[in-house]
This record gives sequence, C-alpha cells and structure tokens, in this order.
Amino acid sequence: MKKLTAKELRNMWIEFYQEKEHALIPSASLVPENDPSVLFTTAGMHPLVPYLLGEKHPCGKRLVDIQKCVRTGDIDEVGDPYHCTFFEMLGNWSLGDYFKKEKIAWSFEFLTSPKYLNIPKEDLAVTVFAGDETAPRDMESFNAWKNCGIPEDKIFFLGKEHNWWILASGVGPCGPDSEMFIDTGKPKCCEECSPACSCGKYVEIGNDVFMEFIKPTKDGKVMPNPQKNVDTGFGFDRLLYISNELESVYDTELFVPVIKKIEELSGVSYNSDDQAKRNMRVIADHIRASVFIICDGVTPLNVGQGYVLRRLLRRAINCASRLGLEGNKLADLVPEVVKVYEEFYPELKEKQNFIMDTVTQESEKFSKTLAQGIKEFEKVAMYCKEGKLSGKTAFRLYDTFGFPFELTKELAEEKGLIVNEEEYQEAFRIHQEKSKANNDKVFKGGLADTGEQTTRLHTAVHILQAALRKIISPDIYQKGSNITSERLRFDFNCDHKLTDEEKQKVEDFVNEVIKQDIPVVCEELTLDQAKEQGALGVFEHKYGDKVKVYTIGDVSKEICGGPHAKSTGELKKFKILKEESSSAGVRRIKAIIETN
Repeated sequence: MKKLTAKELRNMWIEFYQEKEHALIPSASLVPENDPSVLFTTAGMHPLVPYLLGEKHPCGKRLVDIQKCVRTGDIDEVGDPYHCTFFEMLGNWSLGDYFKKEKIAWSFEFLTSPKYLNIPKEDLAVTVFAGDETAPRDMESFNAWKNCGIPEDKIFFLGKEHNWWILASGVGPCGPDSEMFIDTGKPKCCEECSPACSCGKYVEIGNDVFMEFIKPTKDGKVMPNPQKNVDTGFGFDRLLYISNELESVYDTELFVPVIKKIEELSGVSYNSDDQAKRNMRVIADHIRASVFIICDGVTPLNVGQGYVLRRLLRRAINCASRLGLEGNKLADLVPEVVKVYEEFYPELKEKQNFIMDTVTQESEKFSKTLAQGIKEFEKVAMYCKEGKLSGKTAFRLYDTFGFPFELTKELAEEKGLIVNEEEYQEAFRIHQEKSKANNDKVFKGGLADTGEQTTRLHTAVHILQAALRKIISPDIYQKGSNITSERLRFDFNCDHKLTDEEKQKVEDFVNEVIKQDIPVVCEELTLDQAKEQGALGVFEHKYGDKVKVYTIGDVSKEICGGPHAKSTGELKKFKILKEESSSAGVRRIKAIIETN
C-alpha cells in the first residue's frame, strides 16, 4: 500500500480521471442551492442532480471532483477511528457515457495499481446487488469484479438495504451499487460474516452507483433509465488513513495540527486516557466542520443549518470544558484548520477572521448558557427526593437551557444523585421524532424536486437580485439562497432593514418584469467569457471551465446551474412574505410566487 500525503492523494485522484478524459469540476457549497430535502450537501451527487436527470452539463459527460460534505446522522459516533461530520468525497461521474464494465475496471485499477494506491487485491472485498422483485441480480458487476481478479468468495451479494441507491425523495434515477471494502484481516465474527456486518473486519472505502433505472413516482415501479449514469464516491479522510496504515483518521495530517493545538491550550496529553482522546477528537472534528460551514455562509441559529452549526460548536465547547479548556479558546483552533486546507480551499484564509469572530461569539453565548444551566441545576437538585433526579428534569435542562446531559450527570454524581437516564432518553427520543416530523414538513419538496414551481422560483431569485441592486444598492450581491417547492429564501448584503416602501418597490419591479414576459435565455460560456459579458457569479471558486449563463433581457445576467422558466411570464405574481436579519450585515427575504 502506497503512503501518500493529502496533497498527493488529491492530485492522484484528479489526474487518474483526467487521463480518462474527465473534466475537473470544483466543489459546490455545503449549503445546497437546488435541494430543499437536505440541510447540507451530504454527497457529491447533490449538486449534480439536474444533470443526472438529463440536463446537459457544460463540462461534458465525464466529470471528476472533490466535494465538501457534512453528515450529522452519526454525530454520536464521532471520536471513533473513522466517523467525521465534515469530510471530502472523491467523486467521478458518467452522465450517459460509460457504464459498469469500464467503471469497475477503473476503480480496481486505482485501488490496486502500483502507480496508484497499490492495495493488494487479496485485501479487498466487494459487494453487489443480490436482486429482488425490483430488479435482477447484478451479474454484470459480479463478472466485472471477477474479471479484475477478485475471487468469488470476496464478492458478496447483498440486498437492497445495502446495495441499492435512490434519491431521498424516493423518485428519479436509481439502481444497484457496488461497494468496496478493505479486509482488515480480523477473524470472521461468524460463518456468515460479510461487509454487511459491523464487527470491524471490513471497512468501506468506496462505492460505484449504477443508475440504470428510473422511478417516475414514489409508489410506481422502476423503469429503464434512458440516461444510464455512474456516480463514484471514495471517502478522502478514510483513504488517507488507510493508505498510511494509521489507526484512525485523527492520526492523519488533516487532524494532527489541530489536536496538538488542543493539547497546548488545555495542558492535557492526547494519549493521557481514552476519554481525553475522545474529547479531543470530537473538538477537532466539530471545529473543522464549523469552519467550513461558516465559510459557506451559515451562522449559529436555532433552526435549519444554523442549528446544526450551533450544536457542533456547543458539543465542542462541552468537550473542551471537560479538558479544563475555556470555550472562548476554540477560536484559536480555526487558524490550524485553515493552514491544513487553505491551498485547496483558499476562501478559508480570506474569511478566517469572520470565522474566528463567529466561533468566539457563539462560545461566549454558550458560556453564559452553561452558567445559567448550572444555576438552574442547583435549584432542582435541592428538591430531589430519595437521591434521584428525574430524566424529564434532565431533559428540561437540556431542552430549555441547552445544558448538556453529560454535565447534568457529572453534577448529580457530585451531589450523590442518580439521574434516571432511561427516562431522559425516552424524552429525547420523543423530541427527535417531533423534530424529524417538522423537518419532513419543511423539506417535503424532495431532492429531485425540479417541478414547475421550483423552476419558477429559481428564475424569481435572479429577478429579485436585479431588483435589489437597482432599487437599494448596486453593491448588493447574493450571500446565499434556498429554494423549496413552496418558497424562496434569498440572503444579501445590506446595512439596514428595508423600509416598507423599499420592499414594495422591489416587489413591484419583479412583477413588472414578470408582466413583460421576457424570454429566459441560456448560453454555455467559458468563465472568462461570462465575466466579460458582466454575468454575476458570487462564488467563482466553485465554477468549472465552462458555465451556464442565464440572461433575462437587460434585467439580469447570471451564472447558474439551476433549472429555470422559459420566460418570466410563467411566474404570474411575486410576493414578499418577510424581510429580516440573517446575520451581521446580511438581510434575508422570504417570498413566494402565486400562479393561480
């Protein structure tokens, strides 16, 4: 196995696929622009959904990228050898070009060739779809792996829960996938031991998804996909620690500088005990994720992406307190994260001071929360009977005051009290179910939601930005946007709350453009050509060599990858629902279009 630096691994991935005629596209934002079903980009395919559905990509049919991702579903597992909330996905794509035979051969080549990762093929195991009433057993993938030299006893047929992919919405492109694993050499946990186990013998490193089917409706049957796509994803952090034969992702160059800084600030050794190690891993992971999330325009809030950010920072502060490290010191870790990533993500350096200020403000705010929570704990502890503190009370401290359950337990133990943990977990479970139900309502538009309403709202965003620049200030630019099937949300820089008169003028401007029924024209241009024509594009680092530029008469010209109406008349009527503060110096407009 070849030992690689992070830079070498990045370059190796990109060059491997560029040699196979793939165009390099940069990472999209962590905040999805066209996807109301998720809070963050959780996989490389999210920004490419329109192209997986058949829209032509300006860079062609073969693409390669390294995509920033955030997943918090396994947040409680962070601290083990390989779970992270932020990670990078090494991806490559075929949009109706090559398929299983070529893709599996290339995956095998990248993993095993001495020129690349040089993993002994006997250390690999793979899985393929076993087949069911939805689709047949994937013998094509099985034979492709077998032809590469993977023995049959290392090719496992697994069911839909392991080897079938479909969009979160339950509709759209779908199909079997083939996952790749390192066999760690640990003994089998049982006779049926396979990559489906969680015994630790097999560690997943990559996945090839073959979108050979399409599901038109959620309750309908799958049909052959007219455009057969391939989506490959390899976990960058995981490949890096495996290729260097390290014990965990936290032993890689991505984390070591941050952990050393935590040791320096806290005076505690990383290897002093298992609890200290886990706390430092959580802090390092969460501060890294927070740096990237803040850089992409999110600030701590009690809802949506802001809530996730707040949760990450507060968990990090809580872990820091266990090391005797004051929460306001977390900002000192930001430069260490920036140093690790600034070559590949230069925007981190540009926004370093803003990121540090955001972390500091949230740390100070939560420090007050902790003090308030301790005060409230002291009150309830006085009335505890028979040495017991109810789980409902512990949950109220968490839910009302943001007071961590672990800290409640520690303080209770100091007073000789026992916390009813089962009751707390039940209250927490009910809380999660309610939150999930609310999120399902908020994000019911679905991942593949490119319906007419969403398409119209995309066009409305362009006209809205033009209106703000004309009526409020020519220096206004988009700071973020989110579109569901029901409404648009648009963030923009502005130093004041809009007056009622200003809001009305903006609304009137948009409706006048709609009334004129102006054609929406799309062109594919190089980035330089788009700039020469004056096209707006806020996050230029994310664009590839060729871009789509949408022009609405002399009203708007913007670089954009989203779906759009054919003409402004399709929007019918635009209405602003609310204008409010998003963060310091940033305002937010929520609006709808009424097509009835």
